[in-house]
Amino acid sequence: MKIVIQRVSKASVTIKSNKVAEIDNGLLILLGVVNEDSQEDINWLCNKITNLRIFPDEDGVMNKSLKDAEGDVILVSQFTLHASTKKGNRPSYIKAAKPDVAIPLYESFIETLQKTLGKKIQTGEFGADMKVHLVNDGPVTIIIDSKNKE
Repeated sequence: MKIVIQRVSKASVTIKSNKVAEIDNGLLILLGVVNEDSQEDINWLCNKITNLRIFPDEDGVMNKSLKDAEGDVILVSQFTLHASTKKGNRPSYIKAAKPDVAIPLYESFIETLQKTLGKKIQTGEFGADMKVHLVNDGPVTIIIDSKNKE
């Protein structure tokens, strides 16, 4: 499971001219799923997201977690995070899980993150053509792969 976390001062997701998610201070998280992913990956990532100290404290030092900052979350599924560009110029998405595997894991991720964070999160729509707007605050962008815990 791979995620891209972006600290935002504003973010929204629009599908067919309909705004389905909108937050101010918080995180926009892009999530890519592979067949080998499990609830263990979800638990580890949700704990990491909730406790990662990437929000500024009173001195401007990144010392606060999402929970501490009382930030909100938009989670967007994004199979392109698992693109392979090794061969040729057209990315291959063969590593990305098909919907029958990815959708239950995506739904479990939403549920687990809400429980870990202690509040409801907003989402895009799995498989939809979405327009994602954001103001990256910092900028702060962090990539985390549950199979490569660095």
